[in-house]
Amino acid sequence: MSAATTATKTPTTIEDNSVLTKYKAAADVTNSAIRKVISACKEGSKIIDLCKLGDAAIEVGLSTQYTKDKKLSKGISYPTSVSVNNIVCHFAPSATDVNADQALKNGDVVRIQLGAHIDGFAAVAGNTVVVGASEASPVTGKTADALAAAHYAAEAIQRLIKPGNKNMTVTDKVQKVISAFDCKHIENILSYEQCQNDLDGGKHIIFNPAPAQRQSFAVCEFAPYEVYMIDIFVTTGEGRTKKSELRTNIYKKTGSTYQLKMKAARAAFSEISGKSGKFPFALRSCEDERGMRMGLIECIKTNVVQAFEVQEEKQGEVVAQVTFTALVTPNGVDRITQGLVFDEKVIKSEKKIEDAEIKELLATSTRIKKKPAKK
Repeated sequence: MSAATTATKTPTTIEDNSVLTKYKAAADVTNSAIRKVISACKEGSKIIDLCKLGDAAIEVGLSTQYTKDKKLSKGISYPTSVSVNNIVCHFAPSATDVNADQALKNGDVVRIQLGAHIDGFAAVAGNTVVVGASEASPVTGKTADALAAAHYAAEAIQRLIKPGNKNMTVTDKVQKVISAFDCKHIENILSYEQCQNDLDGGKHIIFNPAPAQRQSFAVCEFAPYEVYMIDIFVTTGEGRTKKSELRTNIYKKTGSTYQLKMKAARAAFSEISGKSGKFPFALRSCEDERGMRMGLIECIKTNVVQAFEVQEEKQGEVVAQVTFTALVTPNGVDRITQGLVFDEKVIKSEKKIEDAEIKELLATSTRIKKKPAKK
């Protein structure tokens, strides 16, 4: 009788230390890159230059990670986007795009998002900065309200996604946090469970759902060794955005299959698969941007590629973003990506959280206390 053979599975969750180490190494690269972009957000800086700076910083950072394993995949898990004032998200222009050369001004509210991956284990960060803000020139009024609301929403979420809690509890309590600052979360925004090679895993958290969305949304429970990309977008407006007239430049594969007919579409899909896999990419990274844009027409029409359309809020409203990667462990929740640390000496909101339940939540630790063993 022949001996039974046991197939060895490649670990894909943070229960395995090798996977955990890759997530944290990708986070180190992401954190360094976003802080470089934040530091460069000064009066006169151009959006396109900031985007290129972020992408380059990720590439340089990855070049020093896992150098001995030549076959290990490493790359950008989210291309650098820089969205200013009422442009909410996904603005990652090419050099020829309208507003690519827009120079920042003091007082501009700037949202930056970017990410890196190592072996498909991704770390993404998003942050909001006000150009020229300092202790001597603090942020006040509704801009400060939005920034504070986003910050405390992030703090609440880190304490809520512990094992055993449910996603709709997060939805409800985050709404209470944000309401304390007379703000709203942008409607129907999702946060995703991550898995290897994909930012969109099986479980989701929804913020400010419309009634129909809430009724049909799948309830889930958080479990140890899961990873989440938390996406917070707080607005002083009504919570609804619209598609901007600015050109779309970020795309990703959907995972759907279709026999593409056009040669340009097949070439585009092949390049995407080889360079980005299922992670989002920006057209500025493509060798033939015009050819890629032509090929994407059929790819999008047949739903093998998804477009990340640029969204905008009403003029005069303020949007604050906080995006981070969170590791759910048996001991608590670790936030491994962080842009600008919230500074109450710079962000001066006059509004405060008064809800006793939320204040108690924010006072708790992100760690889980182990129950003493029974004697």
